[in-house]
Amino acid sequence: MPRKIIIDTDPGQDDAVAILLALASPELEVLALTAVAGNVPLALTQRNARQIVELAGRQTPVHAGCDAPMKRKLVTAEYVHGKTGLDGIPLPEPTLPLHPQHAVDAIIEALRAHPPGTITLCPLGPLTNIATAFRRAPDIIPRVAEIVLMGGAYFEVGNVTPAAEFNIYVDPEAAEIVFKSGVPLVVMPLDVTHKALTSREWVEEMRALGTPVGQAVASWTDFFERFDTAKYGSAGAPLHDPCVIAYLLEPALFTGRHVNVEIETVSELTLGMTVADWWRVTDREPNAMFMGSVDRDGFYRLLTERLGRL
Repeated sequence: MPRKIIIDTDPGQDDAVAILLALASPELEVLALTAVAGNVPLALTQRNARQIVELAGRQTPVHAGCDAPMKRKLVTAEYVHGKTGLDGIPLPEPTLPLHPQHAVDAIIEALRAHPPGTITLCPLGPLTNIATAFRRAPDIIPRVAEIVLMGGAYFEVGNVTPAAEFNIYVDPEAAEIVFKSGVPLVVMPLDVTHKALTSREWVEEMRALGTPVGQAVASWTDFFERFDTAKYGSAGAPLHDPCVIAYLLEPALFTGRHVNVEIETVSELTLGMTVADWWRVTDREPNAMFMGSVDRDGFYRLLTERLGRL
């Protein structure tokens, strides 16, 4: 039986690779993509999600969700992802229609309709849609099998402020609701994703697939790699979001610790920080499997094998 998942996303080139990885993997049944404002505004994230589904040759429904964080003004990241969010290669306008149902309603309905413990939520962007669904329909919270998310940082500290990672920083109130929900959490922070760096060889391997998917992945990577290599001085760029899907397919690629993670929502200095009790110095109850490392070669082997199927 494939594992049922809902991918909540703000595409972004690395979101796109994560979505393609999921759609290429028979172990996963992607029930829906729910778009949220994040890397770029909602009008673009829902459009990008539809373009990615079409690129994969699928018909997965795409729902548009929240266009702003729960309590704050939207912060976006065009400086990384380009003005469309998927800069790097021109894609045709999507013909797949946007599903008329709001993403939050779609999440609530799916969790009520399926047996408890059978749907995993995979947030790749700010947690606004998930937190709004939990707040609106608390009955769905115990029905979620697990949440595997990309967000946060501890040893790598922040990438949008000195203390905070982008997805959590954009909507810290939403993150707090999710981290306090009691749902089993697996967190892919920058600590892991910054060890999953692309290489020139891998990008050229993608291009050499000779498929529209290979071409797109290579071009997207070329585009956002320029930003990351300049910023971090690294040889490649981190593919953040595919870590979420890779974990569902091959959890042994990742190692981490089950610890307490709190979200800072008050301090101006450290707003959006994921305060992970990595050394277990408090008596706070562990609430998240906080990943610390990844088998980089295994991760890219998996990506190459799966993306080659599309």
